[in-house]
Order: sequence, then structure tokens, then C-alpha cells
Amino acid sequence: METRILGKDLEVSAVGLGCMGMSHAYGRPSDKKDAELLLEKAVEMGCTFFDTAEVYGTADDPHHNEKLIGEILKPHRNHIKIASKCGIRFDETAEGVNKPLIPDGRPETIKKSIEGSLKRLQTDHLDLYYIHRIDNKVPIEETAGAMKELIEQGKILHWGLSEAKEDIIRRAHKVCPITAIQNRYSMMYRDYEALFPVLTELNIGFVAFSPLANGLLTARYNNASEFSESGDYRKVMPQFSERGIKENEKFLAWIEETAKAKNATPAQISLAWMFAKKPWIVPIPGTRKIGRLKENLLSVEVKLTQKEVTEIDSMLEKIPMSQVFGGSKVE
Repeated sequence: METRILGKDLEVSAVGLGCMGMSHAYGRPSDKKDAELLLEKAVEMGCTFFDTAEVYGTADDPHHNEKLIGEILKPHRNHIKIASKCGIRFDETAEGVNKPLIPDGRPETIKKSIEGSLKRLQTDHLDLYYIHRIDNKVPIEETAGAMKELIEQGKILHWGLSEAKEDIIRRAHKVCPITAIQNRYSMMYRDYEALFPVLTELNIGFVAFSPLANGLLTARYNNASEFSESGDYRKVMPQFSERGIKENEKFLAWIEETAKAKNATPAQISLAWMFAKKPWIVPIPGTRKIGRLKENLLSVEVKLTQKEVTEIDSMLEKIPMSQVFGGSKVE
């Protein structure tokens, strides 16, 4: 598979695999055997970039995802890049499926978290380690300083921020150069395109989570789709509501038409559009299904010209679409 460079020298596959959904936010966790088949197929197809976090888990096992990834990918560790995250916890006192996040960017928390992640992931270092959300009670310089220490100790090779804005990025980068920002980005959520100039200036990569708008951009959902399992966040996502599905009808029909013209799927067009935007954007779509995995990884073969990208951007500016899930509330 084609590769891309994040920051100065972190080389990863052009498409990564977001592993969260195997353990968190999409109903019951994946069966271990199914997860093994999926991850092995990803490696076989050339995916080298796997994304997890210490809080991706279940009520019974809050660190389920790191443990799962660590065990299954251990035989491939020397040939892949693993990214994880620290710096948040869920407010377990809250009711509902989408519990608020409580950020914690204190250096002592970061240093404790990395030890747990290394143990669960069965490795002596992480290739990329993010602050999962910004803690406004802790100066970002202190958080960046802790990450710098971890790099000096060899426990992490690169670091990044998730859901960060320009001022925070610039301040943190002065303390310790940032390799990547991981923010929400898709055809339905383009707010962070405003960061592209500063990322270009500072040579920072952009890792796009939810690049398919939590699956809506596969164009496979409609009003008959149900998300009844406990812990499935899609039941509260606006794009999957009855109103959202109705608002997105023209948009999804247009994507299907565009994809058909390129002999591709809507998901592949969505990802190909992202590849053509900037050479340092790496999407990390998640899935539990091998068919979807193949579809996503093969999206690198779909090429869009700059003229086609401009035409798509123009259409995105004017075609009606619903609001999209913006993530858990940060307290």
C-alpha cells in the first residue's frame, strides 16, 4: 500500500485502521476471533497504522481495546505503527450512552497512563501518543513537557494532540515538536480545514477520525436502520436520526452518483477526496467487517484530479445535509 509521512519522519500506510469500534461506542465488543481475522487481513493488505486509546473499552473492561490490539498485533509489532491516547476519562456518574469526558492533562497522569498502555499493548514503546482532549486547567506547555520526557526516555517516538485548535498547537509545538493532529474530518465536517495553513507551516500531519461520518458516508443506512444494542452511540447521532436521514437524501444520492462515475463506492470517493486534499492527511476509518476493511484500504487506488476535488468542494458548500455527531461533551 502507498504510504504517507506524518510530521518529520513517521511513515504510515495511507489508510490506517481506527480500532475503537471493536470495543467501544458501537454496541457489544467484537468477538476475539473476528477481531483477529480483521486485524490479520489489515496487515496482509498493507495497513501499518493502528489507532487505539486507553479509554476504549467496556463497562466490564475499560481497557479492552488496548489489550485486544496488543495481543493480536504482537507478532507484527516490528512492521506496524501503533498510536494510542491518554488524558481523558468518562464521567461514570452521568446517565445515557454518550457519557461526558473529563480531561486530565497533568504530567503525572500522562506518565502513569503510558505505563499502563505499554503493558496492555505488549510493547516497549508507542510510535505515536496523543493527548486525547485538551485540559484547559493545565497549561499545554506542561503537558507538552511531559510528552518530551517520554520521547527522551524512548517510551514514545512521536506525540500529538486530538481535537486541538491553532493556539494550542502552536504553544505545544514550541515545547516539543508535534507529529500529528487527530481531529474529526469528513465531507460532512470540514471545520478543521482552517488548520491546514498552520499544519503546513509547522510540518504537522493530520490524522482524520470519523472520515466516513461514523459510517453514514457508506450510503448504506436509511430510516429502517436500527441501533438497538446497549452502548451504540449511533442511536444519538444526528445524522442517523429520522430527520437526519431525510436531510441527507440528496447528499447521499449525489455521492452514489459520483462514486458510480469513478467505478468506486461512496466510502471510497469520500476517502479519495481526503487523500487529494493534502499529502499529509491520513484517514483512520474503523470497521468490524472484512468486506468494509477491503473497501476502505482499496480506496487508495481511486484517484481524483484537483478539478474533481474542486467540484466536490463546491457541491459540499451548497448541497443540504444534516448535522453530524460532534463527539462526547468535554466537561
